[in-house]
Amino acid sequence: MTPITVVMADDHDVVRRGLEALLETEPMFRVVGEARTGQEAIELIKQHQPDILVIDIIMPGLNGLEVTRRTAQISPNTRVVVLSMYENEPYVLEALRAGAMAYVLKGSTAEDLVRAIREVSAGHYYLSHPLSKRALEVYTEKSQAPEVDPYDMLTSREREVLHLAAEGYNTTRIASHLSISPRTVETHRASSMRKLGLRTQADLIRYAIRRGILPPES
Repeated sequence: MTPITVVMADDHDVVRRGLEALLETEPMFRVVGEARTGQEAIELIKQHQPDILVIDIIMPGLNGLEVTRRTAQISPNTRVVVLSMYENEPYVLEALRAGAMAYVLKGSTAEDLVRAIREVSAGHYYLSHPLSKRALEVYTEKSQAPEVDPYDMLTSREREVLHLAAEGYNTTRIASHLSISPRTVETHRASSMRKLGLRTQADLIRYAIRRGILPPES
């Protein structure tokens, strides 16, 4: 039987090593790549086209939600399992909206993650306990509404710049990180702020926390 291929993305080495050790005990799973950043995850997904991506929400550069969105474009058959320490319903809903099919808490048991991967591989959604099934119901209701989310109107580059700006990167660092000019950075930042109705850095940080781009303690 063909193994289920998995790419893991988490910026903590200990977490990745532990997940790899766990999944290697399952004969049906084969870890084909590990990523420490969102951009590394994107490159591995392009290279391996895995069956499953297991990813944390909070990642350097591109966060897990943005990687999840891009995965749907670059590898449509890859299904995403979000592994997170945050059990707030907005995070769960945002992960589902981004295209994730499972949301597993880092405090869950090893069996919970294995079960999530199996369920997602079979085409089912999965939420670990104590996340309420109500989150799936709310997600379904919102996905059927005609309302347009301004965030979905941002280009991929605008989201990249927005995420880095929210993390505190200045224009010069963003330009270096993305290999674009400072002027282009300012153009994308202004455009994304305008589309989202944000005016100040404080507005951006509050928005980023609400959307799961930054952790609540920020």
